[in-house]
Amino acid sequence: MKKLSAAIITYNEEKNIRDCIESCLPVADEILILDSHSTDETEAIARTYDRVRFETRDFDGHIEQKNAAIERCSHEWILSLDADERVSPELQSSLIKFKQDPESEHNGFRLARLTFHMGRFIRHSGWYPQRRFRLFRKGKAQWAGENPHDFVEIQGKGSTLKGDIIHYSFKDLSHQVDTVNKFSSIVAFTRFRKGRRFRWLPVLYKPWGKFWEIYLFKRGFLDGFPGFAIAVASAFSTFLKFAKIYELDRKFIARPSNVRLSYGEKESAGKPLEFPRPGKE
Repeated sequence: MKKLSAAIITYNEEKNIRDCIESCLPVADEILILDSHSTDETEAIARTYDRVRFETRDFDGHIEQKNAAIERCSHEWILSLDADERVSPELQSSLIKFKQDPESEHNGFRLARLTFHMGRFIRHSGWYPQRRFRLFRKGKAQWAGENPHDFVEIQGKGSTLKGDIIHYSFKDLSHQVDTVNKFSSIVAFTRFRKGRRFRWLPVLYKPWGKFWEIYLFKRGFLDGFPGFAIAVASAFSTFLKFAKIYELDRKFIARPSNVRLSYGEKESAGKPLEFPRPGKE
């Protein structure tokens, strides 16, 4: 039978980590939690499970942290999850069957993710099935992309397993708004450091394009009012990325204030470079 490690990165996830671990127990031979120095009860909860191996590492980005978690896993096959995700019963069955089957010719398997938001599971709006590689062979895959919008790249053949990763991404709409603010800051800061500069033209048309992409072409209208809210939030997120690049490009700030500092960076990196005086633009 194949051996499977579940890899989870955490930071102050005391409200999520128990349910995440419990959903992994029927399928994982090892649960590796890589934590970035939580200040809540995340570690205490995780250490109550014999199958959990809890380690810490300074946070330097979602992609970097997830790849570090992969490296620490003991088994050949890895299931990569976030703390606010759960393995559904159907996916548990698929994973048990996968472990019992003879050696696979594939190096990765795509899993669908189903998100609960604003009182319902969102089955359109570009949020479902949103299949991505989450189960893969160690040494044949790595996390890539742009923080925090990361994805797994595999070498060789891939396939798909039945069942969903259940995603409890937001506690409520306010939490989504906070996340949109935070993630747009991370994207803007990452792009600016790679040389992206502010331009007017994309600001004028890309937010509108994002709204109609989500609400019409990705059938967000079938998700009712939550689908409309998702489309509006996506459009606003697109606008914020450009607006925050404007702040960075004009040197009003060195870093958005809600982007976590990398290890060794000084707190002053997130403060305004200069406070304006009256009459100065």
